[in-house]
Amino acid sequence: MKLGILQCGHAPDPVAEKHGDFDRMFTRLLAPYGYDFEVWNVVDMEFPDGPEAADAWLLTGSKHGAYEDHPFIPPLEELIRAIHASGRRMLGICFGHQIIAQALGGKVEKFAGGWAIGRRHYRIAGLGDIHLNAWHQDQVVALPEGAEVMGSNDFCENAVLVYDDSILTVQPHPELSPEIIAGYLAARGEDPAYPRDLLAHAKAENVKPTDDAAFAALMAAFLEKGREALL
Repeated sequence: MKLGILQCGHAPDPVAEKHGDFDRMFTRLLAPYGYDFEVWNVVDMEFPDGPEAADAWLLTGSKHGAYEDHPFIPPLEELIRAIHASGRRMLGICFGHQIIAQALGGKVEKFAGGWAIGRRHYRIAGLGDIHLNAWHQDQVVALPEGAEVMGSNDFCENAVLVYDDSILTVQPHPELSPEIIAGYLAARGEDPAYPRDLLAHAKAENVKPTDDAAFAALMAAFLEKGREALL
């Protein structure tokens, strides 16, 4: 299977220098499943010709808000709708989760409850109770028609969404291992945009494992079986 990666943003330079950009994080995470990968840097206005350029698709995270005015967002939303109409399967992570919801008629906004940073607990259909790293303030606050919640926690009600048999999206980051989150905490530790107490808590929690491999297995199962993987 050829998995097209739509890179919607770039990792902070110190993180990318050590761990690679988001595309490399995902190719490592999904390496056990034997995909062929091709990457389009849509954030830099590099787009595929259409949905047929890959068998399935994955949209990465980004520092940008889905609701912000950036040149890449309107054509990305158009591509998302075209992929959905084609019936090809699609995965979305963090910003990818949000932009897919927005493109299909949902609403994304800066969450009044603040930030989620670091290791968080989620209950997810098909997996049960797991822990994944998060780094976001924006959330999907209104679902598109046809979307169903398949995972949540007390902070993020719409953390995992499934659309019919073709789209699976997740708000936290299965590609951000504890080692990578440590790099984020170092790179952004002095940024006043992030609450000090949340950064300190994330650093303390980062000695504990996350369930990245389990969620990667769910992603791979979804690409093969669709909604059945969540039952």
